[in-house]
Amino acid sequence: MILQKTLDSTFFNSQSRSSLIWGHLGARKIYNFLPSIIIEMKGFAFQVLGSIFFLGVIIFPSYDASVLKSGPGCRARYEEQVWEYSQEGGVIIGGIFTINFIPILASPSFNKFMSRMKCVFVLPRFYRHFRAFIFAIDEINRNPDLLPNITLGYQLFDSCSDEGKAVENVIRIMYGEKEAVPNYDCQRRGKLAGVIGDLTSVTTVAVANVARMYGYTQLHHHMKNIRFTNPVGEEMFFDEDGNAPARYDILNYVISPLQHSGFYKVGSFDGSYPREQQLTLNKSAIRWNKFLKQVPRAVCTDPCIPGFRKTHPEGEPVCCYICVPCSKGEISNASDMEICTPCPEDQWPNEGRDRCFPKVTEFLSFEDVLGELLSFLSLLLSSLTVIVMMLFVRYRDTPIIKANNRDLSFVLLCSLMLSFLCSLLFIGHPVDVTCILRQTSFGIIFTVAVSSVLAKTVMVVIAFTATKPGSRLKKWVGPRISHGIVIVSSFIQVLICVLWLSISPPFQDVNMNSEVGKIIIECNEGSLVAFYSVLGYMGLLAAVSFIVAFLARSLPDSFNEAKYITFSMLVFCSVWVSFIPSYLSTKGKYMVTVEIFAMLASGSGLFGCIFIPKCYVILLKPQQNTKEYLMGRFNANM
Repeated sequence: MILQKTLDSTFFNSQSRSSLIWGHLGARKIYNFLPSIIIEMKGFAFQVLGSIFFLGVIIFPSYDASVLKSGPGCRARYEEQVWEYSQEGGVIIGGIFTINFIPILASPSFNKFMSRMKCVFVLPRFYRHFRAFIFAIDEINRNPDLLPNITLGYQLFDSCSDEGKAVENVIRIMYGEKEAVPNYDCQRRGKLAGVIGDLTSVTTVAVANVARMYGYTQLHHHMKNIRFTNPVGEEMFFDEDGNAPARYDILNYVISPLQHSGFYKVGSFDGSYPREQQLTLNKSAIRWNKFLKQVPRAVCTDPCIPGFRKTHPEGEPVCCYICVPCSKGEISNASDMEICTPCPEDQWPNEGRDRCFPKVTEFLSFEDVLGELLSFLSLLLSSLTVIVMMLFVRYRDTPIIKANNRDLSFVLLCSLMLSFLCSLLFIGHPVDVTCILRQTSFGIIFTVAVSSVLAKTVMVVIAFTATKPGSRLKKWVGPRISHGIVIVSSFIQVLICVLWLSISPPFQDVNMNSEVGKIIIECNEGSLVAFYSVLGYMGLLAAVSFIVAFLARSLPDSFNEAKYITFSMLVFCSVWVSFIPSYLSTKGKYMVTVEIFAMLASGSGLFGCIFIPKCYVILLKPQQNTKEYLMGRFNANM
């Protein structure tokens, strides 16, 4: 055929450039997909061009530019030699191919568009794609069963593997003439059905973006769920996404001065076969460079070792990736893992993040250093309280003990002793019973202690006020007021605790998320509102006691505990105000440690400020523990 001879002569003699990137199909595969371009729509013969499949090439023809003078003035224009290959037909298929390989700049001009490019070094392996396309079109036109009453034509351009030239040529195809004029359609050869893409992704994406703006696509995506047999007996099909099975020839490029250099087939890949049969490779047929001491690597990165996963940088080839460590709580136990696997909730990765190990169980135990220290302090303070209580029992009839409300002193000592021992409930493996007893016993016992201090302070004020002539408070002097304050105040706290236990009681909880690699066994308060209500009520009593004691500090000090109570309440309130932020900012066993420390510190403040001065007088200043001494100081102060 004259056209084919002319094309052969043109391509092998022209200056052009070609891409090094292979397409998805070899020349002999293209014809297999062409019969799939027919689609019938609802009973009448409406044929549309479907798919010749993705050849993957784009062409950049050469330019010859010259400056010509015309008419009265001068204008710059260029005469361009466009490598166009066409055939008339009722339906036209546009094609962008890479035939030539190396572009050179013949003569730079003032404008990049006006620069003259020449493409040199044509490669037969690129040219065969072009010939396969023409052969397939001719075969379809000769077979009346494929496209009855339709003749296919084509308009083909060489992109020279340049995306700019590829865009210019696709505009030429849509315009219908050699000139590239956007937004005009001068197509006189037939209806343009679509454009076949190029071999390289760079040029193909550029062509697709331009064609999409004008309503054209990649032809092969028109066909979906189609299966047929080509003339050589091979079964072809397109899936529901319009994709045909990938088919590749694996070639070995051999350069030899003594033999014919070129590509030799050593294997193939066929996506239509079952997975285990898709890849075939004849390793014995592969000829390696004799200067290479090992097989060349086909990736940009070393394999990712266990504990790492692959991530692909944007814009890099698929074979290039970066190895990043697995995130916290995740592992990868094999090389080149795409994703890391999270460990079970009760396990945690090792340092290499390639295996999961059981998490460490943590709670404040008696064997722990902190547990031993806090247990020792608790027993020491409770023992000291018992000793002071015994001392008070022995000297219970002395003036200094009787003058400061002996009954309230014993109640306060008992509550302080129990509060010190109560801290032991917070140490050891938490269970539901100990969780319930912890907070309720702590709240009630400390409320008894603080209400006793409040009662002592109120009784001091009443006692000194009742000594004034005509005072009506004389009838309130006695144990009924003090006992009533303690009972009523403690009853309110008991009521709060009963409501707490009946609505949402504390319980043992397993916390797997608060600390990395640890399972914390702790007591869940159940209701935080109830927990802070207990602390808030206790703080209210302490604040009232502090205010009353502060107002009574100027009364005669022979019988007056107000000064000591003021200081003890200041210590108590300071401890519990600083406790709340410390409690909320700690986790695990250290949270329990903070609460125990607050209990021991506040109890020690009450014990030391109220009872140590009395013990000092009883043991070291017995001469001051007489009625005469106390009355003398009282009269002197009055």
